[in-house]
Amino acid sequence: MRAMVPARHQSGTAKATAKSTFRPEIQGLRSVAVLMVVTYHIWFGRVSGGVDIFLLVSAFLMAGQFTRRYAAGQKTALLMHYLHHFRRLLPAAVTVIIGTLVATYLFMPATRWMDTIQQGWASLFYVENFLLQSQAVNYYASDHSSASPLEHFWSLSIQGQVFIIWPIIFVVVAWVARRFKLSYIPLLRYIFGLIFLASLVYSVIFTASDQASAYFSTLARLWEFALGTLLALFLPSLKFSRTVRIVLGWIGIVAMLSCGLILNVEGVFPGWVALWPTLAAACLITAGQTGSRFGVDRFLSSKPLVRMGNNSYALYLWHWPMLVIYLAWSGKTHAGWLSGTAIIIAALIMAVLTTRFIEKPWREWKWPEVNRRRSLVSLVAVGTVALLPLTGWPLQIEQTNRTLLANMDARNPGAAAVGGQYVYTPDPSVPLVPAMTAIDADWPVFPTPCTTAKDPQEFVNICTNGIKNGKKNVVVIGSSHAHVLNTPLLTMAAKNDWSLTSITKGYCPLGEDTAADITQACVDFNKSTLDEVLKMHPDVVVTTSTRTNAQPGIPEKLDPGWVSEVKTLNAAGIQVVAFRDTPRAAQPVPACLEKTPGAYVACGSQRDQIYSEDSPTAAVAGELPDTKFLDLSKYFCPDTNCPAVIGNVIVYKDDNHVTATYMKTLTPYFEQAFMAATGWT
Repeated sequence: MRAMVPARHQSGTAKATAKSTFRPEIQGLRSVAVLMVVTYHIWFGRVSGGVDIFLLVSAFLMAGQFTRRYAAGQKTALLMHYLHHFRRLLPAAVTVIIGTLVATYLFMPATRWMDTIQQGWASLFYVENFLLQSQAVNYYASDHSSASPLEHFWSLSIQGQVFIIWPIIFVVVAWVARRFKLSYIPLLRYIFGLIFLASLVYSVIFTASDQASAYFSTLARLWEFALGTLLALFLPSLKFSRTVRIVLGWIGIVAMLSCGLILNVEGVFPGWVALWPTLAAACLITAGQTGSRFGVDRFLSSKPLVRMGNNSYALYLWHWPMLVIYLAWSGKTHAGWLSGTAIIIAALIMAVLTTRFIEKPWREWKWPEVNRRRSLVSLVAVGTVALLPLTGWPLQIEQTNRTLLANMDARNPGAAAVGGQYVYTPDPSVPLVPAMTAIDADWPVFPTPCTTAKDPQEFVNICTNGIKNGKKNVVVIGSSHAHVLNTPLLTMAAKNDWSLTSITKGYCPLGEDTAADITQACVDFNKSTLDEVLKMHPDVVVTTSTRTNAQPGIPEKLDPGWVSEVKTLNAAGIQVVAFRDTPRAAQPVPACLEKTPGAYVACGSQRDQIYSEDSPTAAVAGELPDTKFLDLSKYFCPDTNCPAVIGNVIVYKDDNHVTATYMKTLTPYFEQAFMAATGWT
């Protein structure tokens, strides 16, 4: 990170001071840190701790800038400071975002386009870490082939957020110190000391309870910035002998390089164990320039590492998308030594080009520094370059999918192709629906957004169709497979003026026994849902009955706990309509179809591996007279096969959830069976 004070606003003394504060060994430290991040990611598929070092160093440098300003009697115009700072960070980031979008279009499956676009928006506005938290992303996964090429912006997002918060603290404390005639540095030490302690305690607790989410948490990372800030505040008063500083330097470099190899970073960061790389970096910064040929600073201050430090930001930006896009294009899960080396060299070349021809010219351009208006205009101009593809591309994708769906006719009959109404002749020239770019979001669409749990890993959806006091009251409960049933039910409810409520939780079939391979959280959810449904007393409850591929060697089962809960509903006078579960494929269907177009059977499954010869519901039907069991399996497995595509409609959005598009084509058959079961007209 470079000085954030425009040179033309500094006096000669300030310029000399700024020049004298340049520490080449810190540039070398940044180089080693970024090389750790890059090589560990690409060659070893591990997390190195290098990012933690970056966070500490950035805070150390920022603290030095603000304390020097205060000592020189300079005041900080916060708005201009922010504009100046982000104007220098954004050009390289925008370049990488746009380059990644282009490469995604050229080399990545269409099923991943929308996710990359979403990540691009989050990266541009420095909220990528929040997005990854909401998606429960495992950044530690050694298989990076399914990762987002912009995932690595999480650390830059946290930095960007701190770059907004930290200056406010420095400016407010400066005002307080002047107003009440207090000592500036001691006051800062107390404040950042409290931030350090509070954030570290929070980080330890959060990491212990939900480490994958804590990894992306700004609050769980503030202590790393606070540690770097405290180092800058205390360092001037620390007086160590040269021998001690030489030893500190070597301790720091050895600890820093060994962190990712010795520690289980994947399972313990960013709790107290992250003190390892951050304290290692603190040792190196404290060692400083020893002037000894035995000091590690001699290596860190070498010209190659200092020059590398100038390109470290761009190198960090480029290495991850290059790795992920290569893996997606090649179909590999890891980069080998040869391909990994090629990726590192390519990332280095792109980093040098980006720094020299984009970042450096933009940084040295004087026109925006004249006033806030010019600075804002230049910042908006850079952001707009990224906004155009981020806005235009999804609109084009949406329009393409809308056109495909609007043109669905006899060429895309879906379930009608196996419904017996007419003989369907497949036509390979007809585009499949839904489009691969839209299939990931092809869930039931309610008039208003569904309510979800605070924790995205709970996968809870509570939805209504907005019709109050309808002629009939229908409630859907169960797992995400029950949620899929809402597509035809929404159409039927709108046509017949029914009130429809859906209360579902992913990975949570109806049941009350953890022995049935469901979690205690699922059992608790089912109990609360059952209590709620009994209070609502709807006309009918809709759910799934059996579970396909629930256990190895058992194609289909019916849990005893399911029978018990349905008995409770029937005993309360509530009718239940239970649908036989839908098939599951051995692999995600869209990815399989993109890899092997036309392999409709191979990308699907075999009926005898999914369904029992006789449905397990037959054995309990006599115990549940107010429950109707419906079997629509013939529309998914018309013969011995359960194909991935039926009637030019993709049946599954992943390896087990039916697309809303296919469920729409199934609606006439679903409605006929449902109305017959309920006796409604």
